[in-house]
Amino acid sequence: MIRLYRAGTTHAEPTDVGPGWTLTPDVLWIDLVRPSREEETAVERALGLALPTPEEMAEIEASSRLYRQNGAVFLIADLMHHGDDDLPALAPVTFVITDGPLVTIRYVDPKPFTMLDERLEREPGLCRCGREVFLTLMEAVIDRLSDVLSGNAMNVETISGHVFTQTKTVGFDRLITKLGRAQMANARIEQSLSGLARLFAFLGPDDRFEKDAEIREHLRSLGRDAASLITHAQAVAASINFQLSAALGLINIEQSLIIKIFSVASVCFLPPTLIASIYGMNFKDMPELAEPWGYPAAVVAMVAAAVLPLLWFRKKGWL
Repeated sequence: MIRLYRAGTTHAEPTDVGPGWTLTPDVLWIDLVRPSREEETAVERALGLALPTPEEMAEIEASSRLYRQNGAVFLIADLMHHGDDDLPALAPVTFVITDGPLVTIRYVDPKPFTMLDERLEREPGLCRCGREVFLTLMEAVIDRLSDVLSGNAMNVETISGHVFTQTKTVGFDRLITKLGRAQMANARIEQSLSGLARLFAFLGPDDRFEKDAEIREHLRSLGRDAASLITHAQAVAASINFQLSAALGLINIEQSLIIKIFSVASVCFLPPTLIASIYGMNFKDMPELAEPWGYPAAVVAMVAAAVLPLLWFRKKGWL
């Protein structure tokens, strides 16, 4: 699908590519959402550019993600989607900055695109050119990453309360699982922010952004925001690592206490066991041997001796 945002309008409109399809000068943004090959070809023909394929967008080398070609700047960044889930996902999105409209290519629906649509609907004259559309979209991306990062930091703080509470409402296995998922989410947030920081640095010397003071300052502000959020993400990662180490330490302490109890119990029962082993079967008068219930009673006693400690261990949470 191709969505076109035109100057002075309130939202991007879907459009069909047919024979002789061309772009009008008032188009500020071309948004390709899961485009077909026919749609890609139509845009390539209208702009005189070769757009990257999904396979090329998945490349991780910096030279494959940030480059200039035929007077246009191609930028591929990993943007977050499903940010409200416990474990957000990343997907590559391509931005092509030309002397005319901004071109975006995506195969997912990140929330910043919806946020931009809503803002353009409230402020139809917000963007005067493709560069301003790009910077406004990047602002929405940074805001969204900030929200997801703050939510993850609050989640980590909640887990911290469970790790260091005296009464465990959640088992250590669940706590470590939650910490692991929080670390994975934080790593994806930091990966996205790092890619955006490189993107902003790559655009800095570009004449399209350097010559306009307002646009140049907006770009630099976005770069500072990305850098500050990276620092925040690193602090959250350090907190997760500390809590993980603390949880593992508490597990070791708890296991040591259990082993200590077992050791004390073994020492306590060793002397009676030794005495019973030596003298238990050497008495002349053992009335239970002559009673019909003697053997069943002995079996019940043995089963009880095995089951009762297991029940006690389970009650204490050791099993």
